[in-house]
Formats: sequence, C-alpha cells, structure tokens
Amino acid sequence: MPHLHLEYTANLTDLPVEKTLLRLNNVLMASGQFASEFDIKSRAVKVENFQVGTSLSPRGFIAVKLSLLSGRSPQIKQQLSQSLLAALQDLGEWPADVQVQLSVQLDDMDRESYSKVAIG
Repeated sequence: MPHLHLEYTANLTDLPVEKTLLRLNNVLMASGQFASEFDIKSRAVKVENFQVGTSLSPRGFIAVKLSLLSGRSPQIKQQLSQSLLAALQDLGEWPADVQVQLSVQLDDMDRESYSKVAIG
C-alpha cells in the first residue's frame, strides 16, 4: 500500500513515464506515511482516445489516483495530494501547443478488507 495509478494522454509524447513514476514514489516515501518503499506500487497507462472539454484545440491531461488504506486524516490526505501535484508540475517542459491539466485524487480503501502478501 499505496497504489498509484497515473493516466496520461498520448499527445504528451515527451513525458518521461518511468522517471515520473519514480519521482512520485519518492514523494510518497518522503511523506513519512509509508513504512517501506517496497509497499508503494505505481503504474502508468497511456490514454490513446480522449477528449478534454468541447474545444478542438490540443489539450491533454495527467491524472493521478492514489488509493490508500483508510484511516488517514483529511490534512494528511491533502498534504499527499498537494505534494504529488507539485511533483507533476515540476516535471519539466510542457508542450507549447497543448493545454495540459494535472490532477490528483485520493481514494480510501477499506483497511479491514484489504489483503496482501509479498512472495520472494
């Protein structure tokens, strides 16, 4: 725990996906909310078919969803959300011809029903 899901639009062709995931994992570890770096699982999915709003102008997005075990305070969740968003903003140069939206959503997972085992 936690599980980080990153979706990004295909028109963000210069997005360094692996570097981005590692950076987000480091942000989570630095928060002090997670016991082991081994517990942080992240993945990225490129979205080929998408529409942002109704304009025909080039637009794109990066959407992060972080699933956490329930029990953290709203303040801790807000800090995690803001830290992840700041890390996304600092990724580097954005395409000049694409309007990009960045978002972070945190979801609680029921602690009592979550199961996990590490093998090896």
